[in-house]
Amino acid sequence: MAFEGLQEKISAVFKKLRGRGKLTEGDIKIAMREIRLALLEADVSISVVRDFISTVSERAVGSEVLESLTPAQQVIKIVNEELTALMGGTGSKINMASKPPTVVMMVGLQGAGKTTNVAKLAGYFKNELHRRPLLVACDVYRPAAIQQLCIVGEKVGVPVFEMGQGDPIEIAKKSLIHASEHGNDIVFIDTAGRLHVDDEMMAELLAIKAAVEPDEIMLVVDAMTGQDAVNAAKAFDDAISIDGVLMSKLDSDARGGAALSVKAATGKPIKFVGIGEKLDSSNIEPFYPDRMASRILGMGDILTIIEKAQNTIDEKKAAELEKKMRTNRMSLDDFLDQMRQIKKMGSIQSLLGMIPGVNPKQLENAQIDEKALSRTEAIILSMTKAERDDPKILNFSRKKRIAAGSGTRVEDINKLLKQFEATTQMAKQMTSGRMPRHIGKPPRNGGKGFRYPF
Repeated sequence: MAFEGLQEKISAVFKKLRGRGKLTEGDIKIAMREIRLALLEADVSISVVRDFISTVSERAVGSEVLESLTPAQQVIKIVNEELTALMGGTGSKINMASKPPTVVMMVGLQGAGKTTNVAKLAGYFKNELHRRPLLVACDVYRPAAIQQLCIVGEKVGVPVFEMGQGDPIEIAKKSLIHASEHGNDIVFIDTAGRLHVDDEMMAELLAIKAAVEPDEIMLVVDAMTGQDAVNAAKAFDDAISIDGVLMSKLDSDARGGAALSVKAATGKPIKFVGIGEKLDSSNIEPFYPDRMASRILGMGDILTIIEKAQNTIDEKKAAELEKKMRTNRMSLDDFLDQMRQIKKMGSIQSLLGMIPGVNPKQLENAQIDEKALSRTEAIILSMTKAERDDPKILNFSRKKRIAAGSGTRVEDINKLLKQFEATTQMAKQMTSGRMPRHIGKPPRNGGKGFRYPF
């Protein structure tokens, strides 16, 4: 999980501050020293750490903090504000053309996940923003690069313009004509990457830039490479002047130093982050510095959860389900449909990490079985319509047949039925205005043995 180590260390610092009540300049210095070490261990650039600590310290030792009734909260507020400023202050959007098509030129080194993430980004614009994107295959050097783009394009439902292994500059120019003729309002040009920054690579990128005059040059960097990602961003910006950054694999980088350093090093904002490996628009997110700062400080990110829910959950189906829950007519088909919609929001682990107060260390012990949905789906789809509508008719003979048809065990079916029963009981209490007493409480024993119903 992104920033896991940093979040844990900063939370420990704040816990000490809260325990002291009134603070002295000495308390602030000790806290800043610990935060400085935490940032360095998270692989944040030393110059960025130095400036950040200097700014926070200067604000934190002011009279409005030390003389306030809640000085620890004031320090947390300052750290939150400065972290947000460090990452760019506000979310930045892709530069859109006044007259379509908008041209987005994707650049980056090999291995950063450029081709996969350009497809995710195109899928995001298609599904979430209702655009008509076009992918353009201008990586004519890497073996199977064109084929890879065609495959990922098909998976996200976005057409690909390709002319084989020809001249990438001509391919880019002709793609714009194709886009205009076919009504594509945003064009993503997948350029060639290299194993390292070199003059030949930059010369080709500059030639494509001159030929198509992109509205946005977006650099894809791998968060897992830490300061190498920051150095690559600086090299690309110096050579071709990038407009923004897409940071891939952010959820896999427990340190997160690159995300905290890129804006300070290049002056260019992170605009999107890639999470997970699946080709799904839920696995790419706009980057909001204030929300990321909240995650780092353990305050959660409820706004992102709400947005994911709004983008994935069908309002009509939700209204129908609410009516069924109120009249106690919820079926296993409804249960499965809700689980599928929640799954579209992303991995359960990443969603739980956005809930305020949830400690990433607790999630290590929680048994979050991401494959359980597939088993649940197989079990429910192996039932007859009558069985899905009324699970009470499921006797041992029927369960045995369903287990054979779904490749599971009778025990798995019993477990699913218990989860369904618990869900319907909870729904009954919620719709009658009585919430179960345990709802909202954290898992006992640090989450050990805790299971989610999907």
